[in-house]
Amino acid sequence: MASGVEELLDMLFEMIDEAKNLPLSGDKCVIERDRALDLIDDVRSQFPMELTEARKMMARRAELESEAKHRAESIVKAAEERARQILAEDSITQQARQKANEMVQQAEERSRELKRSANEYCEDALRRTEEAVAEAYDEIKKSRARFRAAAGVSAGQTAAQGGSRPMYDAAADED
Repeated sequence: MASGVEELLDMLFEMIDEAKNLPLSGDKCVIERDRALDLIDDVRSQFPMELTEARKMMARRAELESEAKHRAESIVKAAEERARQILAEDSITQQARQKANEMVQQAEERSRELKRSANEYCEDALRRTEEAVAEAYDEIKKSRARFRAAAGVSAGQTAAQGGSRPMYDAAADED
């Protein structure tokens, strides 16, 4: 079995590309209906996996944001505690305030950086997934259109020639 949507679409394309031409028609061909439908079903079954992967990426993004927030809160708490300790000492009160402010700023800056990195990572991963799904979907639509066109002409020619072999009727599947 094929491992991904792109491979399945390549198999469908090859099947149509290598199909035998019908007599007296250069762009019409005959393909195995069951095999083509099986490939389309396999493509459809792959979509939920790719959507699951996108959901996992979203969950990972939320985890990263939560982790960054907890780290920042921990750093802020540590900075505040350290600042209280320093303030208790009369001789270095001013230094304590300055150090606490620096730690809070560093913690906030680190938190923003972690959140920004997580957002960029997830945005990029989701963009790539969206592009792959859109590309696969477009390929399926094109393949179905070619398949319908081939099946529609083939059925008409077969009936006119008195052929006994039934042909796939894509329009009937739409109902």
